[in-house]
Amino acid sequence: MVVSHQRNPATTTQGLGAERGARARTRRLMLDAAIALMQSGLSPSVTGVAEIAGVSRATAYRYFPSEAALVHAVVDEALGPILEWTPSHGGAGERVADLLATAIPRVEEFEATFKASLRLSLDQWAQRRAGTLGSEPLFTRGHRVDLLMNATAPLAGKLTHGQHLRVAQALSMVFGIEVLNVLKDIWGLTLEEAQGVAQWAAAALINAAEAETINGQSAKNNTATERTQDASVAPTREVGD
Repeated sequence: MVVSHQRNPATTTQGLGAERGARARTRRLMLDAAIALMQSGLSPSVTGVAEIAGVSRATAYRYFPSEAALVHAVVDEALGPILEWTPSHGGAGERVADLLATAIPRVEEFEATFKASLRLSLDQWAQRRAGTLGSEPLFTRGHRVDLLMNATAPLAGKLTHGQHLRVAQALSMVFGIEVLNVLKDIWGLTLEEAQGVAQWAAAALINAAEAETINGQSAKNNTATERTQDASVAPTREVGD
C-alpha cells in the first residue's frame, strides 16, 4: 500500500474547517456592511458592499451574484426569529396573535432594512414595466405565505380550501412592513398602537371566517384563490415578511 499520497484526516478536517471559517467570516463582513447600509435607508449594491467590507468585487460576486441575492440574505438575517417561529398549541386566533407578537416588533427593529428591500421590489417593478430590468434576478417575496398558512392551519379542518386561502390572504394585509408603513407613517401610531390595531384586525378576520362555517356559507371561487391553491407549499421568500 502506498502511504505517501494519503492525507492525514485531522489535517484535512482542519483545512476544511479553516476554509469554512474564512468563508463564513467574509460572508459575515459583507452581510454586516449590507445591513448597515440598509439600516441607514440605502439599497446596497454588491460592489458597494465589497468596498466597505474590504473584499474584491470578484470575491463579492462569488458570495452574492446579484443585488437581489444580497438583499435576500440581509432580509433573511433581519427576519431572524420570525423565520424560526413555530406555532404553539391552540386555535388559529391564538397562533396568529402569537405570530404577530413575534413579527411586528422585529419588523420595527429593522424597519429601515425592510423598507429598503420594499423599495428594491418597487424599483424592479418599475424597471420591468419599462423594459430596463435586463438580466437582474427578481427580488421575490413570500415568507408571509408560509407563515400565515402555518398559523391558520387549525382552520383547515373547519373551512373549505378556498376559505382557508382567503383568510390567509386577508391576514397578509396586517402582516409585514406594509402594516407599519400605513399605521405608523400615515396614521402616526406608536409601535404598541400599531400592533394593537393589527391584532384586532387579525382577530376580526378569523372570527368572520369561523362565522361563515357556522352559517354554512362557502367561499366564492375567485382568480386569487385559484392562483394560490398551492400557497401552502409556495417558495419561501419575504419581507417581514
